[in-house]
Amino acid sequence: MSLVIKVPEVGESISEVTIAQWLKEDGASVEMDEVICELESDKATFELTAEQAGILHHKAAEGDTLAIGAEICEIESNSTNSAKNIENQSSKPSKSTTEPSQTMEKIIMRVPEVGESITEVTIESWLKEDGAHVALDEAIAEIGSDKATFELAAEVGGILSIIADEGSKLGIGDEICSITPVAGSVEAPSENASSMAQPVAPQTNEGTYASGHPSPAAAKILAEKNIDTNNVTGSGVGGRITKADALKAQKAEISTNSAKNIEKEVSPTPFSRSEERKRMSSLRKTIAKRLVAAKNQTAMLTTFNEVDMKPIMDIRKKYKDAFKEKYEVGLGFMSFFTKACCMALQEWPAVNAQIDEDQVLYHNYCDVSIAVSTPKGLVVPVIRNAESLNFEQIEKKIIELATKARDGKLTIEEMTGGTFTITNGGIFGSMLSTPIINAPQSAILGMHNIVQRPVVIDGEVQVRPIMYVALSYDHRIIDGRESVSFLYRVKELLEDPTRLLIGI
Repeated sequence: MSLVIKVPEVGESISEVTIAQWLKEDGASVEMDEVICELESDKATFELTAEQAGILHHKAAEGDTLAIGAEICEIESNSTNSAKNIENQSSKPSKSTTEPSQTMEKIIMRVPEVGESITEVTIESWLKEDGAHVALDEAIAEIGSDKATFELAAEVGGILSIIADEGSKLGIGDEICSITPVAGSVEAPSENASSMAQPVAPQTNEGTYASGHPSPAAAKILAEKNIDTNNVTGSGVGGRITKADALKAQKAEISTNSAKNIEKEVSPTPFSRSEERKRMSSLRKTIAKRLVAAKNQTAMLTTFNEVDMKPIMDIRKKYKDAFKEKYEVGLGFMSFFTKACCMALQEWPAVNAQIDEDQVLYHNYCDVSIAVSTPKGLVVPVIRNAESLNFEQIEKKIIELATKARDGKLTIEEMTGGTFTITNGGIFGSMLSTPIINAPQSAILGMHNIVQRPVVIDGEVQVRPIMYVALSYDHRIIDGRESVSFLYRVKELLEDPTRLLIGI
């Protein structure tokens, strides 16, 4: 029986998704709850799993944009066929010379979890050929991710059957190869036994598959320096060229070139002109798409002001130890800015509103989005009803959301529905910027670094810690009076934090 899988509901206000990539090919066999593809919305990327086991049939291609509820694929139940396939496979002769009666059930090896936030890997090279005999824990392939390259070891001794070719990109849990165990071959043959069985012969480039074949790291070095692999001797297993071999060859090449340059009285080039291409991640594509849309679809304008941070810094200096001892969380600048913005938003509701077709939707609450930079890109988790929270609750919520963001554990709900955004470029050293609105919101506040600057106070020049602040807003619903007044109100509250406590 066939089961049609449709695009699920993935969050509030999300009406369509894009197929980022299929993790299982059309016609492939899938297991129940196995990840079959990655979908991305304008807010996040998530995985789609198989609702039953069977044969997968695509109904949409990678890059297609589908509405919620649209058909995305079909899974044909293969309960009957799978039983026949098992019978047929068991009746087929094995590739090894071992008798069929001596073989056991085939072991499927899948891509293991290799680290946090890594969702796919690439097969850099196979160290054993298809149909070759492998020993338990023997390295059979090199697999690369966006963070590191590692070796895949055989989970059992037997006959190797390669499922995915070199260069293939696979998701975590995808099938990579299978090993058919053979009786008496589970353990690796001892070195003494093999040395007694045959004399040791010198390695040649034609001796084994690995002989003369560079590892990914070594191949990159050799390619950059245009060094022929035939001129490099491998010291790795089976004569494989390691990174150390490549570096040694590079030094030899530099020495040779230096000698030639001395003879010609020409100095060597002291820099590299190598280039590297990397595929743009789905999250980065989504961020780029949203930023361009916000720039093109809003009448965006930015107004600036400056804030004397000395009053806040004096409060933090005086109470930070007592605050941390009581609440077990530090007293930062973000809680002051969040409280000030919430108070100003309630006084200037247009800054907290958004355009909904031909109407303006005013929010009677403040859901403040906090921009967080992660290794994969910028995300904006939301602090719900921030106007009702105190300093301790705001600080704890910011730490909770920032930690989840950097660990890649934010949910769709935690990134949906903000009414106003605060971004802090000052932590990276930014002096001044014009932040882009986080649509469909209508305004965003940009914080910057704090610098000691000379200012005039009561007719005297004093050196004060000054921060420039910027408010980018949609001029279609926020006028100059409202935007400037809002930003000045934030400045007023920050320069006299007592106002935050008594509400004036």
